Amino acid sequence: MSLNVIDLIKGQLGPALVSQAASQFGESESGISKAIGGLLPAVVGGLANNADNPGVLDAITKASSSGILGNLLGGSSSNPIITTLLSSLFGDKVGGLVNSIASFSGISNNSAGSLLNLVTGATVGTVGKYAADNNLGASGISSLLNDQKGIISSLLPAGLSLASFGLGAENWFGQAKETVSSVTSTAKDNITEGVATARENVSEGAREIREQFENNNNNNQGGGSIWKWLLPLLLLIAAGYFLWKQCEKKQTTTTMTSTSDSTGTSVDTASATTSTPATTATPVAKTDENIELNGVMLKGYKGGMEDQMIGFLKSGGYKNAADDAALKDKWYDFDHVNFKMGSSTELETGSQGQLDNLVAILKAFPDAKIKIGGYTDKTGNEASNVKLSQARADHIKAALAKAGVGAQVLGAEGYGSKFATVDAKASDAERAADRKMSVRFSK
Repeated sequence: MSLNVIDLIKGQLGPALVSQAASQFGESESGISKAIGGLLPAVVGGLANNADNPGVLDAITKASSSGILGNLLGGSSSNPIITTLLSSLFGDKVGGLVNSIASFSGISNNSAGSLLNLVTGATVGTVGKYAADNNLGASGISSLLNDQKGIISSLLPAGLSLASFGLGAENWFGQAKETVSSVTSTAKDNITEGVATARENVSEGAREIREQFENNNNNNQGGGSIWKWLLPLLLLIAAGYFLWKQCEKKQTTTTMTSTSDSTGTSVDTASATTSTPATTATPVAKTDENIELNGVMLKGYKGGMEDQMIGFLKSGGYKNAADDAALKDKWYDFDHVNFKMGSSTELETGSQGQLDNLVAILKAFPDAKIKIGGYTDKTGNEASNVKLSQARADHIKAALAKAGVGAQVLGAEGYGSKFATVDAKASDAERAADRKMSVRFSK
């Protein structure tokens, strides 16, 4: 299980910093956010491409104690660690990277350059801190960075690519290009072989039909033999039949094997077959509605957490449950309660409202008891995932206790990625479904 370091770094580049940067640089918040979205995978990609560079590894190690994270806006542009690091990562392509980001996000080149320093500072500071917290030496940091190579390109925003930065994939991960060329050549050879075989089969079939015709014609010297018009039809049918059978035989999936690049990282290659994309259903937008609770209206989704919990309580489902075993399999996911990236104590804006709703429900049904569950996606170290999810569950429990319903909260548990269902290599948006907080009734 590999850690997606971009998820960690996003915690340093939240809405508050975006707002401050926009004000300081005189740009729109949307432009700043868009630029950061493009710069972050580019910088992580640069580090991954230099995962075995002693100078880069040394810079990351020093960053953990340099105070970079505490002064991203004020100290990043003049920090010698960042200046030297950018030169090592991108060389003479820094200008091209800045120009591409400025054009993509609609901000000035000066602002894009300052943001490049800021994002680089946030990146090395976060990776350095993670390495220090987890006792990673140079080899551990190198391995962590190498793990990022397989996901960088997929994290770039639409409209950007490594090539648009002048950092084509063939320059960063050259082995992948060689692998694709090899597979293309193999597929071409297979197709050529299949066509040649098909031709031989058709020729053989035609020869057999011709011999049969000649034999029949010798036995029937009349000028009205049906073979004069039937032969072309049979030849056409035979040709179509043998071509169809040959194509059916050769239509196999050419699966490329994993190869290792010069840094020892596995390069996952793709299937040579193509398929028709499945139709993706358009998500239905959720809108807050009034959820009635004993004459009081709570704001929540129809069919969301509050609506389901209130319906269950009013139906007598909780009261009639024989014991905890009858309740333990039904969890209610919070719709709005989210923690800031990497944090177990800071909630995203808008989270408090749903916690207040839960407090109101518990106060309206004082006999009801609950448990809190915390979950993460499949990326990262599992021990760290369990620790983070446990801390978040404890934080929710403490918040409910502070609101006066602590006696109704029987426990809180962090499950890490134990129940995650989305693959670790999926996009961040897809994996978000596994990063959640939930609540269930208990006895």
